[in-house]
Amino acid sequence: MFLKSVLKRNRPLAAFAFQAHEKGLLAPDTYILDLDAIRENAGMILSTGNKHGIHLYFMLKQLGRNPLIAKMLMEMGYEGAVCVDFREALLMLRHGIPLGNVGHLVQTPRGLLPEILAARPKVMTVYSYEKAKEISEVAKEQGFRQDVLLRVFGDDDIIYPGQRGGFPVDQLVVVAGQLRKLKGIRIAGVCSFPCFLYNEEANAVLATPNMKSVLQGAKILQEMGFTELQLNCPSVTGVRTIPAIARYGGTHGEPGHSLTGTTPYHADPECEGEIPALVYLSEISHNMKKKSFIYGGGYYRRGHLENALTGTSINEATLLKVAPPPNESIDYTLELRGKGSLSDPVVMSFRTQIFVTRSEVAVVSGLSRGNSQIEGIWSPLGERLR
Repeated sequence: MFLKSVLKRNRPLAAFAFQAHEKGLLAPDTYILDLDAIRENAGMILSTGNKHGIHLYFMLKQLGRNPLIAKMLMEMGYEGAVCVDFREALLMLRHGIPLGNVGHLVQTPRGLLPEILAARPKVMTVYSYEKAKEISEVAKEQGFRQDVLLRVFGDDDIIYPGQRGGFPVDQLVVVAGQLRKLKGIRIAGVCSFPCFLYNEEANAVLATPNMKSVLQGAKILQEMGFTELQLNCPSVTGVRTIPAIARYGGTHGEPGHSLTGTTPYHADPECEGEIPALVYLSEISHNMKKKSFIYGGGYYRRGHLENALTGTSINEATLLKVAPPPNESIDYTLELRGKGSLSDPVVMSFRTQIFVTRSEVAVVSGLSRGNSQIEGIWSPLGERLR
């Protein structure tokens, strides 16, 4: 999906992948992250957020929850990590990363609330009165009030399978009336996902019905006397979409894929703004019937994987189409529509969620200065391996 953009806008990253394979520095099934490019992207996004008055939490699940990148982002001025599940929250805590938004998209289990609340997250997203009550009880025991966001939805909203939950916006008056009686929490705002999505026909990121629900929910809360509300409006948060968040009245965004230049509009090699900062390295395992098969492990079924480069170096590489496995299959190997040479490197770039893969993650610095250095290799869940 992004390979042509990488070759046009960040060719040193692709070249490094070939070189690292040749020197035996990286194994197949490794994602390579360009730290310099991520820093540049993060700076552009943060500057745009400051210009439009939008607060930013960063999201790193798609990058394998990498703590090195998280620390860099905090030093740059981001307000904390988006921890979509409790394991990500615990990992960030172990590395001293402040928690921004915890609980969206996965609610926090009761048994982990004492540890996570002790870190004083800026906000926790709740889907139900019962979960809010649990949070309130633990926060009261710790002697403070936890700010919570209410995930709201309307009849026409987009809610992906595996992410269902929240408060019907037309019942928010009753719900908020119940929640305001809980002494250990404070209703701090509303959120939804996705509030924006890329529209291929329009070649633009457009607001979804979820955005309307967020605005409706905020209005209801304001009429009930709640003040200083966060309107958290995630999805495709980046240089091109932050102005839209501000225009609709949102207050917070959560950049994720924009940090690596891997949102849908970054697939256009002529796209301006964030630089592609991610490639995936594999190797030809074997050939069969005029096709090559390469080591898998990092395939993400919504990644729009299309193209691969294979050869002894970037200057002698051949571009081949990729035939991803069907969704019901394990990606032991990926199929190339054409033949390469056994054990040659294969470089790709596609939309991913590294934390659901079994890949390794290498972070490389110095590419922008022509002095590359591997900063370390991590698991897809953010644990340093070597």
